Amino acid sequence: MAIKSVVRNRKAWHEYEILEKFEAGIALVGTEVKSIREGKVKITEAYCNIDDQLQIDLLEMEISQYTFGNIHNHQPRRKRKLLMHKREIIRLFSKVKEKGLTLVPLSMYFKDGTVKVEIALCRGKKLHDKRASLKDKDAKMEIDRAMKNQ
Repeated sequence: MAIKSVVRNRKAWHEYEILEKFEAGIALVGTEVKSIREGKVKITEAYCNIDDQLQIDLLEMEISQYTFGNIHNHQPRRKRKLLMHKREIIRLFSKVKEKGLTLVPLSMYFKDGTVKVEIALCRGKKLHDKRASLKDKDAKMEIDRAMKNQ
């Protein structure tokens, strides 16, 4: 199982508390896949939405237009459908209805030649939570640095 990472949403780890992770396929057109292979993807502002027909859409993700594309090139910020099992979508739909929970993409990668998106069920962090996580991260770095020097 060959996994090649394309892009990661590092901002999501800072802004949200990750509760659960899921893997989803994504419906793309040909020029989008070519742009993803070149690494021209931005997912920092992206989020997921579940509609009444129980379909998950990925919104505000930007895949730049393919350089060598023609008149049939794709729109950079179009709505893209995520592919998951119906029972997983129903479970996510019930959890997203809870107050403060949202679906955010964490990363995009190739798995055996197909594009996959790792999405997470998240709760937004408060300012003091962000400060505490930064403080813990700095303390861990200092410990690692001290262990390395000895």
